[in-house]
Amino acid sequence: MDDEKREVHATAAGTVHPFAESTPPVEHAGDFKDDVKIHVDDELVEEDLYTPLIMDADIPDEGNPLTIRAVVTGIVLGSLVGASNLYLGLKTGFTFSANMFGAIFGYGVLKFFEKSGGNLPIIGGVFGPQENSIVQAAATGAGGISGIFVAGIPAMYRLPNVMEKGHTPKDDIGAIFTITLVCSFLGIFYVTPLRKFFIIQVARELKLMFPTPTAVALTIRSMHAGAAGGIDAIKKLKCLGLSFFAALIHRVTSYYAIGIMYDWHVFTWIHIWSGYTSWAMNIESWGWYMEWTPAFIGSGILIGLNPAISMFVGSLLAWGLIGPLLVHYGECIGKDLSDGDPRWDGYYTFSSLKNLGKETPSPRYWLLWPGVMVMVCASLAELFVQYKVIGIGFKSLWNEMCANINSRLVARGKTNAFFAKHGAPRQKMEGEVEDPALPEDQVKNWMWILGLLVTFVVAMLIFHFQWEMNPGLTILACLLAFIFSFLAIQIGAVTDTTPLTAASKASQLIFGGATSGAGYSVGHAQKLNLVAGGLASGGADVANALVSDFRTGFLIGTPPVKQFIAQSIGSFVSVWLAPGLFVLFTAAYPCIYDDSYDSCAFLVPSVSAWAAVAQAVTDPNVKIPLKSGIFSIVMGVFSVIQVVFRHFYLVGEREKYRKWLPNWGAIALSWVIPAPVFANAALLGAIIAALWRKYDMRTWDLYGYAVAAGFIAGEGLGGVVGAILTLAGVDGSVKGTMIACPMDSC
Repeated sequence: MDDEKREVHATAAGTVHPFAESTPPVEHAGDFKDDVKIHVDDELVEEDLYTPLIMDADIPDEGNPLTIRAVVTGIVLGSLVGASNLYLGLKTGFTFSANMFGAIFGYGVLKFFEKSGGNLPIIGGVFGPQENSIVQAAATGAGGISGIFVAGIPAMYRLPNVMEKGHTPKDDIGAIFTITLVCSFLGIFYVTPLRKFFIIQVARELKLMFPTPTAVALTIRSMHAGAAGGIDAIKKLKCLGLSFFAALIHRVTSYYAIGIMYDWHVFTWIHIWSGYTSWAMNIESWGWYMEWTPAFIGSGILIGLNPAISMFVGSLLAWGLIGPLLVHYGECIGKDLSDGDPRWDGYYTFSSLKNLGKETPSPRYWLLWPGVMVMVCASLAELFVQYKVIGIGFKSLWNEMCANINSRLVARGKTNAFFAKHGAPRQKMEGEVEDPALPEDQVKNWMWILGLLVTFVVAMLIFHFQWEMNPGLTILACLLAFIFSFLAIQIGAVTDTTPLTAASKASQLIFGGATSGAGYSVGHAQKLNLVAGGLASGGADVANALVSDFRTGFLIGTPPVKQFIAQSIGSFVSVWLAPGLFVLFTAAYPCIYDDSYDSCAFLVPSVSAWAAVAQAVTDPNVKIPLKSGIFSIVMGVFSVIQVVFRHFYLVGEREKYRKWLPNWGAIALSWVIPAPVFANAALLGAIIAALWRKYDMRTWDLYGYAVAAGFIAGEGLGGVVGAILTLAGVDGSVKGTMIACPMDSC
């Protein structure tokens, strides 16, 4: 084979899903195959995706891909996604990864610099795939850590006696900065030594495909594959740009006619047209309307029909059957929103989480527990059926620790039989590949060890003085963060769904037990509960993002230390950006953290769920309804049985039937979200994608991900613009119309 003339073009064989949770759930990654078909010297061959990709031989040597222009571009693009994530997370509880957005948009920006900059320092110079992966690594870092601001932190303000009375997030910005710093860098430092384990040692045996990072690597490779790749890359970029700005403009303009351009309250229309009859408002009260949200239509384009249908069916069960039955038989209640106006008689809310323990709960509180139980059970079951990874993982960590200690003893002229025995070079696992990164390209041990020690000490001080957590509980919180990161990465590598919800809820439950009977006041116990859950969720989120970047870099050939530095710089920016944006949103919409408001532009489902769990495990007056608990256990057991059935029975020739099983993660999410509106939009997007793939697979491969990524980021940024308009007093509620909305308010 003549390597000088080799031309490579590749597309992913199968469906991939370019984002990670706290995200909408996706189809099992079994649909993403272990290889791609590529043309080499005009021959179609299969390429193993557990080894580095074959790159175009005409790509010049990049030297040092960690450039200022790549990092700055990545930070800017990641900041856009971070702003989008805060808006979308507060609205729906979901956040999205910046990796695909950063990869495609970054290509356009740096390609422009390459052509126009010439030999100018910093701006000019050759642009290749490794530098492209640095852009997406910096973008991932800058766009991360939004999760704690759409869940645990605002939940602290919703609970009495947790934060200082009368304080707003702006008043506590210093403490918010510091907890963000700990969550970000604890995750980065403790996951760094696991790169070889997840990417090199056990990836093939445990089928750790990492669908999204693999899709990003294939996209980067295709964009840099000669003239044809460049033409396709420009097409992707234009498509992403158009969808981004279309979604941004639609979201901003829709604020001024929200009942016409954004929310279609069909049953409210029927109610008005029929002379204000109550039956239509009863359906409206359960959240059955259509929202033209580009972000969730884009999400549906990505996740596929199985999870989208599962989410819709879950919503139908929760808000069309179980909820109405609970109210009918008096197990739950709704709250009248008509305010005595006979025109809106029959308009209720069934999603209140106020006055828990003091009155009959809402259907939302009742359904919260089976939703959480199924998430936790299904996620942990997915882990335990992959039981090999636990033993191999901890054995590998122990071996590496002993080897490091033994090497240091030997360097000092000392010996220790115990460490020499347990640190002896291990035998390679079957199918293990050689690490393409040279020793000088690896992250040095002193980098992550020193960083981890400093972060750990800082965490002890910050949690003690600012959050009143004793050192023992801080150690427990950090340990849980590491364990849940390990689980989240493994599950996410197989399913492309990172179970951050399950990780945080499990941490909350453990801390509820740890603080029970320890003499803490209810408010203090709830503060510890939410801080610990935030550390587990935030640490796992950042750790998963870094390992995902390592996977992309492994396929592209980017030095791991360069990616580590790029994401660390991006994460440092997010430490300041995310809290600042959170203060912006809470200033514009105080209802985010203050539940005394009757209506709010954000559903804040994660905030309410975190607060409810913290109350249930710390406040003796707040109980889980008995029948809800029984139903939760039954559904949890059923979800575990399905995981076992799928993993051990639907194998070999029967594996093709897996796609017909319901996605219990999607169903559980629809029970936690207090309205079916997002399931409706996601199903629409999934149907569009299914028809698109069926009738024009070529354009789907070219534009599918770009359209979805543009829709998601564009609407999110539109939400940031909306917050600024609200603070300026010129938003839709002041200058627009609420026509066609229930009670003239959307």
